[in-house]
Amino acid sequence: MKNLFKNKITWAVVAVLVLGGGGYYSWNQSKQNEVTYKRLPLKKGNIEVTILATGTVQPENRLEIKAPVAGRMEQVLVREGQKVVKGQIIAIMSSTERAAMLDAARAKGAEEYKRWADLYLATPIMAPISGTIILRSVEPGQTFTTADAILTMSDRLTVKAQVDETDISQIKLKEQAEIVLDAYPGEKIKATADQIAFDSKTVNSVTTYIVDALPEGKTPEFMRSGMTANVTFYVKNKKDILVVASEALRVQSGSTYLMIQGADGKPQNREVKVGITDGKLTEILEGAEEGEIAMVQEVKLSSGGKQGSNPFSPFGNKGGSNRKSGGAGGPPR
Repeated sequence: MKNLFKNKITWAVVAVLVLGGGGYYSWNQSKQNEVTYKRLPLKKGNIEVTILATGTVQPENRLEIKAPVAGRMEQVLVREGQKVVKGQIIAIMSSTERAAMLDAARAKGAEEYKRWADLYLATPIMAPISGTIILRSVEPGQTFTTADAILTMSDRLTVKAQVDETDISQIKLKEQAEIVLDAYPGEKIKATADQIAFDSKTVNSVTTYIVDALPEGKTPEFMRSGMTANVTFYVKNKKDILVVASEALRVQSGSTYLMIQGADGKPQNREVKVGITDGKLTEILEGAEEGEIAMVQEVKLSSGGKQGSNPFSPFGNKGGSNRKSGGAGGPPR
Protein backbone atom coordinates (compact mmCIF):
# COMPACT_ATOMS: atom_id res chain seq x y z
CA MET A 1 0.00 0.00 0.00
CA LYS A 2 2.84 2.31 0.90
CA ASN A 3 4.60 1.48 -2.38
CA LEU A 4 1.43 2.25 -4.33
CA PHE A 5 1.06 5.61 -2.58
CA LYS A 6 4.73 6.37 -3.24
CA ASN A 7 4.33 5.58 -6.97
CA LYS A 8 1.32 7.90 -7.24
CA ILE A 9 3.30 10.76 -5.72
CA THR A 10 6.21 10.13 -8.10
CA TRP A 11 3.98 10.17 -11.18
CA ALA A 12 2.27 13.34 -9.99
CA VAL A 13 5.62 15.11 -9.61
CA VAL A 14 6.69 13.95 -13.08
CA ALA A 15 3.43 15.23 -14.59
CA VAL A 16 3.88 18.61 -12.94
CA LEU A 17 7.45 18.88 -14.22
CA VAL A 18 6.47 17.91 -17.77
CA LEU A 19 3.54 20.32 -17.90
CA GLY A 20 5.58 23.09 -16.30
CA GLY A 21 8.51 22.52 -18.65
CA GLY A 22 6.26 22.48 -21.69
CA GLY A 23 4.52 25.63 -20.58
CA TYR A 24 7.83 27.38 -19.98
CA TYR A 25 9.13 26.26 -23.40
CA SER A 26 5.99 27.54 -25.09
CA TRP A 27 6.19 30.82 -23.20
CA ASN A 28 9.90 31.18 -23.96
CA GLN A 29 9.39 30.49 -27.66
CA SER A 30 6.60 33.03 -27.88
CA LYS A 31 8.84 35.62 -26.23
CA GLN A 32 11.73 34.84 -28.54
CA ASN A 33 9.47 35.00 -31.62
CA GLU A 34 7.80 38.17 -30.40
CA VAL A 35 6.43 40.36 -33.22
CA THR A 36 7.62 43.96 -33.14
CA TYR A 37 7.11 46.90 -35.48
CA LYS A 38 9.48 49.39 -37.02
CA ARG A 39 7.89 52.82 -37.26
CA LEU A 40 8.50 54.95 -40.34
CA PRO A 41 7.05 58.48 -40.55
CA LEU A 42 5.32 59.79 -43.64
CA LYS A 43 7.00 63.07 -44.52
CA LYS A 44 7.73 65.47 -47.34
CA GLY A 45 10.75 64.67 -49.49
CA ASN A 46 12.22 64.55 -52.96
CA ILE A 47 12.39 61.66 -55.41
CA GLU A 48 14.67 61.60 -58.42
CA VAL A 49 14.26 58.66 -60.79
CA THR A 50 17.32 57.88 -62.88
CA ILE A 51 18.42 55.28 -65.40
CA LEU A 52 22.06 54.24 -65.49
CA ALA A 53 23.61 52.93 -68.70
CA THR A 54 27.10 52.21 -69.97
CA GLY A 55 28.41 53.21 -73.36
CA THR A 56 31.36 54.22 -75.52
CA VAL A 57 32.48 57.63 -76.74
CA GLN A 58 32.16 57.77 -80.52
CA PRO A 59 32.16 60.49 -83.18
CA GLU A 60 28.64 61.43 -84.13
CA ASN A 61 29.79 61.73 -87.75
CA ARG A 62 33.10 60.06 -88.60
CA LEU A 63 34.51 61.13 -91.94
CA GLU A 64 37.54 59.68 -93.73
CA ILE A 65 39.25 62.18 -96.03
CA LYS A 66 40.65 60.66 -99.24
CA ALA A 67 42.52 62.23 -102.15
CA PRO A 68 40.85 62.62 -105.57
CA VAL A 69 43.90 61.07 -107.26
CA ALA A 70 46.79 58.85 -106.20
CA GLY A 71 50.03 60.58 -105.34
CA ARG A 72 52.50 61.60 -102.65
CA MET A 73 51.96 63.66 -99.51
CA GLU A 74 53.96 66.90 -99.45
CA GLN A 75 52.72 68.52 -96.23
CA VAL A 76 50.26 67.68 -93.45
CA LEU A 77 49.20 70.96 -91.83
CA VAL A 78 47.17 69.60 -88.88
CA ARG A 79 47.72 67.29 -85.93
CA GLU A 80 45.42 64.83 -84.15
CA GLY A 81 43.02 66.59 -81.81
CA GLN A 82 43.18 69.88 -83.70
CA LYS A 83 39.93 71.62 -84.50
CA VAL A 84 39.43 72.81 -88.07
CA VAL A 85 36.75 74.71 -89.98
CA LYS A 86 35.10 73.78 -93.23
CA GLY A 87 37.24 74.82 -96.24
CA GLN A 88 40.50 75.05 -94.23
CA ILE A 89 43.58 73.64 -96.02
CA ILE A 90 44.70 70.62 -93.98
CA ALA A 91 47.24 68.98 -96.33
CA ILE A 92 49.11 69.46 -99.61
CA MET A 93 49.74 66.62 -102.07
CA SER A 94 51.28 65.95 -105.44
CA SER A 95 49.73 63.65 -107.99
CA THR A 96 51.78 60.67 -109.12
CA GLU A 97 52.62 62.50 -112.37
CA ARG A 98 53.73 65.70 -110.58
CA ALA A 99 55.78 63.76 -108.06
CA ALA A 100 57.62 61.90 -110.88
CA MET A 101 58.20 65.14 -112.82
CA LEU A 102 59.61 66.96 -109.77
CA ASP A 103 61.88 64.07 -108.91
CA ALA A 104 63.31 64.16 -112.46
CA ALA A 105 63.69 67.96 -112.33
CA ARG A 106 65.43 67.79 -108.95
CA ALA A 107 68.11 65.61 -110.54
CA LYS A 108 68.85 68.40 -113.05
CA GLY A 109 69.36 71.06 -110.42
CA ALA A 110 67.60 73.52 -108.15
CA GLU A 111 66.61 75.96 -110.90
CA GLU A 112 64.97 73.24 -112.98
CA TYR A 113 63.13 71.94 -109.93
CA LYS A 114 61.83 75.43 -109.04
CA ARG A 115 60.66 76.05 -112.61
CA TRP A 116 58.58 72.87 -112.74
CA ALA A 117 57.30 73.29 -109.18
CA ASP A 118 55.98 76.76 -110.08
CA LEU A 119 54.45 75.54 -113.34
CA TYR A 120 52.87 72.43 -111.94
CA LEU A 121 51.33 73.45 -108.61
CA ALA A 122 50.59 71.09 -105.76
CA THR A 123 47.02 70.12 -104.87
CA PRO A 124 45.55 71.37 -101.56
CA ILE A 125 43.24 69.14 -99.51
CA MET A 126 40.55 71.01 -97.59
CA ALA A 127 38.38 70.05 -94.63
CA PRO A 128 34.91 69.09 -95.92
CA ILE A 129 33.25 69.92 -92.57
CA SER A 130 34.05 71.75 -89.36
CA GLY A 131 35.24 69.42 -86.64
CA THR A 132 38.22 67.72 -85.03
CA ILE A 133 41.04 65.72 -86.61
CA ILE A 134 40.97 62.38 -84.80
CA LEU A 135 43.40 60.36 -86.93
CA ARG A 136 46.39 61.25 -89.12
CA SER A 137 47.16 58.26 -91.36
CA VAL A 138 49.64 59.63 -93.94
CA GLU A 139 52.86 61.55 -93.29
CA PRO A 140 54.87 63.77 -95.68
CA GLY A 141 56.77 61.73 -98.27
CA GLN A 142 54.38 58.78 -98.16
CA THR A 143 52.52 57.65 -101.26
CA PHE A 144 48.85 56.69 -101.30
CA THR A 145 46.00 55.65 -103.55
CA THR A 146 42.47 56.98 -103.86
CA ALA A 147 41.31 54.18 -101.52
CA ASP A 148 43.56 55.29 -98.66
CA ALA A 149 42.27 57.60 -95.92
CA ILE A 150 44.68 60.50 -95.46
CA LEU A 151 42.99 61.99 -92.40
CA THR A 152 39.93 61.12 -90.31
CA MET A 153 37.80 63.74 -88.62
CA SER A 154 34.56 64.04 -86.67
CA ASP A 155 32.23 66.95 -86.11
CA ARG A 156 31.50 66.20 -82.43
CA LEU A 157 31.80 63.38 -79.91
CA THR A 158 28.85 61.63 -78.31
CA VAL A 159 28.33 58.65 -75.99
CA LYS A 160 26.49 55.68 -77.44
CA ALA A 161 24.74 54.39 -74.30
CA GLN A 162 23.11 50.96 -74.18
CA VAL A 163 19.73 51.21 -72.44
CA ASP A 164 17.75 48.11 -71.45
CA GLU A 165 14.47 47.69 -73.31
CA THR A 166 12.57 47.74 -69.98
CA ASP A 167 13.79 51.32 -69.39
CA ILE A 168 13.75 52.77 -72.89
CA SER A 169 10.13 53.99 -72.66
CA GLN A 170 11.10 56.36 -69.83
CA ILE A 171 13.79 58.21 -71.79
CA LYS A 172 12.69 61.20 -73.86
CA LEU A 173 14.61 63.33 -76.35
CA LYS A 174 16.34 66.40 -74.88
CA GLU A 175 16.15 64.85 -71.41
CA GLN A 176 18.95 65.81 -69.04
CA ALA A 177 21.81 63.36 -68.59
CA GLU A 178 25.26 63.19 -67.01
CA ILE A 179 28.36 61.51 -68.42
CA VAL A 180 31.22 60.15 -66.31
CA LEU A 181 34.21 58.67 -68.14
CA ASP A 182 36.04 55.72 -66.62
CA ALA A 183 39.32 57.47 -67.42
CA TYR A 184 38.20 60.65 -65.56
CA PRO A 185 35.84 59.51 -62.75
CA GLY A 186 35.98 62.88 -61.02
CA GLU A 187 34.73 64.84 -64.05
CA LYS A 188 30.98 65.13 -64.61
CA ILE A 189 29.84 66.20 -68.08
CA LYS A 190 26.36 67.64 -68.57
CA ALA A 191 24.57 66.14 -71.56
CA THR A 192 21.19 65.59 -73.18
CA ALA A 193 19.52 62.60 -74.83
CA ASP A 194 20.07 63.54 -78.47
CA GLN A 195 18.88 60.45 -80.35
CA ILE A 196 17.11 57.17 -79.52
CA ALA A 197 17.68 54.25 -81.88
CA PHE A 198 14.70 52.55 -83.49
CA ASP A 199 16.57 49.30 -84.04
CA SER A 200 17.53 47.13 -81.05
CA LYS A 201 20.59 45.02 -80.33
CA THR A 202 20.43 41.68 -78.53
CA VAL A 203 23.52 40.31 -76.76
CA ASN A 204 23.35 37.27 -74.46
CA SER A 205 19.53 37.39 -74.56
CA VAL A 206 19.54 41.02 -73.33
CA THR A 207 17.85 43.52 -75.64
CA THR A 208 19.10 47.10 -75.59
CA TYR A 209 18.63 50.32 -77.55
CA ILE A 210 21.36 52.85 -78.28
CA VAL A 211 20.73 56.33 -76.89
CA ASP A 212 23.11 59.16 -77.86
CA ALA A 213 24.13 61.30 -74.90
CA LEU A 214 25.46 64.53 -76.40
CA PRO A 215 27.63 66.83 -74.21
CA GLU A 216 26.20 70.30 -73.75
CA GLY A 217 28.25 73.21 -75.03
CA LYS A 218 31.92 72.66 -75.80
CA THR A 219 33.14 69.06 -75.73
CA PRO A 220 35.81 68.67 -73.00
CA GLU A 221 39.38 68.41 -74.31
CA PHE A 222 40.02 65.22 -72.31
CA MET A 223 37.15 63.35 -73.97
CA ARG A 224 38.45 60.83 -76.51
CA SER A 225 36.86 58.49 -79.01
CA GLY A 226 36.69 54.91 -77.69
CA MET A 227 36.53 55.80 -73.98
CA THR A 228 34.13 53.87 -71.75
CA ALA A 229 31.47 55.99 -70.07
CA ASN A 230 28.64 55.70 -67.55
CA VAL A 231 25.59 57.78 -68.40
CA THR A 232 22.88 58.76 -65.93
CA PHE A 233 19.57 59.80 -67.49
CA TYR A 234 17.33 61.93 -65.24
CA VAL A 235 13.86 60.76 -66.20
CA LYS A 236 11.69 62.04 -63.31
CA ASN A 237 12.21 64.53 -60.51
CA LYS A 238 9.60 65.53 -57.93
CA LYS A 239 10.25 67.80 -54.95
CA ASP A 240 8.36 68.42 -51.71
CA ILE A 241 6.04 65.43 -52.09
CA LEU A 242 4.67 62.99 -49.50
CA VAL A 243 6.95 59.95 -49.35
CA VAL A 244 7.36 56.76 -47.35
CA ALA A 245 10.03 54.08 -47.27
CA SER A 246 9.17 51.51 -49.96
CA GLU A 247 9.64 48.64 -47.50
CA ALA A 248 6.48 49.75 -45.69
CA LEU A 249 4.26 49.04 -48.70
CA ARG A 250 2.44 45.77 -49.34
CA VAL A 251 0.72 44.68 -52.54
CA GLN A 252 -2.31 42.41 -52.32
CA SER A 253 -4.64 41.53 -55.20
CA GLY A 254 -3.41 44.47 -57.26
CA SER A 255 -3.90 47.05 -54.50
CA THR A 256 -1.22 48.74 -52.39
CA TYR A 257 -1.49 48.95 -48.61
CA LEU A 258 0.23 50.59 -45.65
CA MET A 259 -0.03 49.58 -42.01
CA ILE A 260 -0.71 52.91 -40.27
CA GLN A 261 -0.35 53.31 -36.52
CA GLY A 262 -3.77 53.95 -34.99
CA ALA A 263 -4.68 56.06 -31.98
CA ASP A 264 -4.29 52.98 -29.79
CA GLY A 265 -0.79 52.35 -31.13
CA LYS A 266 -1.86 49.28 -33.07
CA PRO A 267 -1.43 48.88 -36.85
CA GLN A 268 -4.36 49.51 -39.15
CA ASN A 269 -4.27 48.25 -42.73
CA ARG A 270 -5.04 51.07 -45.17
CA GLU A 271 -5.18 51.14 -48.95
CA VAL A 272 -3.10 53.90 -50.58
CA LYS A 273 -2.44 55.22 -54.07
CA VAL A 274 1.20 55.55 -54.99
CA GLY A 275 3.18 57.55 -57.56
CA ILE A 276 6.81 57.43 -58.61
CA THR A 277 9.54 55.51 -56.78
CA ASP A 278 13.32 55.35 -56.80
CA GLY A 279 13.30 51.96 -55.08
CA LYS A 280 13.98 53.32 -51.59
CA LEU A 281 11.25 55.96 -51.34
CA THR A 282 7.77 55.92 -52.88
CA GLU A 283 5.39 58.81 -53.43
CA ILE A 284 2.01 58.61 -51.65
CA LEU A 285 -0.76 60.26 -53.65
CA GLU A 286 -3.84 59.29 -51.64
CA GLY A 287 -4.79 57.37 -48.52
CA ALA A 288 -2.30 58.75 -45.97
CA GLU A 289 -1.17 62.11 -44.64
CA GLU A 290 2.03 63.77 -43.55
CA GLY A 291 2.90 63.01 -39.92
CA GLU A 292 1.22 59.62 -39.82
CA ILE A 293 3.36 56.63 -38.89
CA ALA A 294 3.75 53.58 -41.11
CA MET A 295 4.47 50.32 -39.29
CA VAL A 296 6.64 47.52 -40.69
CA GLN A 297 6.32 44.14 -39.03
CA GLU A 298 9.54 42.63 -37.70
CA VAL A 299 10.08 39.23 -36.13
CA LYS A 300 12.56 38.57 -33.32
CA LEU A 301 13.92 35.20 -34.41
CA SER A 302 14.69 32.61 -31.73
CA SER A 303 17.92 31.44 -33.40
CA GLY A 304 19.94 34.63 -33.13
CA GLY A 305 17.57 37.01 -31.41
CA LYS A 306 18.00 39.50 -34.24
CA GLN A 307 15.17 41.48 -35.66
CA GLY A 308 14.32 41.54 -39.34
CA SER A 309 11.49 42.69 -41.54
CA ASN A 310 8.87 40.22 -42.60
CA PRO A 311 10.66 37.79 -44.97
CA PHE A 312 7.40 37.21 -46.84
CA SER A 313 7.16 40.87 -47.86
CA PRO A 314 7.21 41.31 -51.67
CA PHE A 315 9.52 44.31 -51.16
CA GLY A 316 12.32 42.48 -49.34
CA ASN A 317 13.89 43.34 -46.01
CA LYS A 318 15.70 46.53 -46.91
CA GLY A 319 13.05 48.44 -48.79
CA GLY A 320 15.17 49.29 -51.78
CA SER A 321 16.10 47.99 -55.17
CA ASN A 322 19.63 47.36 -56.37
CA ARG A 323 18.61 48.87 -59.69
CA LYS A 324 19.86 52.33 -60.42
CA SER A 325 16.54 53.38 -61.82
CA GLY A 326 12.86 53.19 -60.97
CA GLY A 327 9.62 53.90 -62.76
CA ALA A 328 6.26 55.47 -62.18
CA GLY A 329 3.11 53.79 -61.05
CA GLY A 330 4.07 52.20 -57.77
CA PRO A 331 6.75 50.42 -55.81
CA PRO A 332 8.84 47.63 -57.31
CA ARG A 333 7.22 44.21 -57.19
